[in-house]
Amino acid sequence: QVQLVESGGGLVQPGGSLRLSCAASGSFFSRNAVGWFRQAPGKQRELVAGFTADNTNYADSVKGRFTISRDIAKNTVYLQMNSLKPEDTGVYYCWNFPNYWGQGTQVTVTS
Repeated sequence: QVQLVESGGGLVQPGGSLRLSCAASGSFFSRNAVGWFRQAPGKQRELVAGFTADNTNYADSVKGRFTISRDIAKNTVYLQMNSLKPEDTGVYYCWNFPNYWGQGTQVTVTS
């Protein structure tokens, strides 16, 4: 059984940084597609960044500010978020192919 556990969310001022972590058990990030989604209040869940077998994808709104990475030895995926904006506020979820989700971690960007 796959379990995904996110951590690293919090409250940060605009322009600040956070690093989210997603630790997996029962799955292998090295060979399966994995990504970070977010859901803002009143909005649909959207892809923020993700790995597939062939490439890395970012939402246009986060390109140049967010970086997804993985530590295969730790079976952990990270999302480094820099230059945060209030519109980045939301619950961030880790996803693993085909349909595994973490519990989510809240990110709030406010002054």
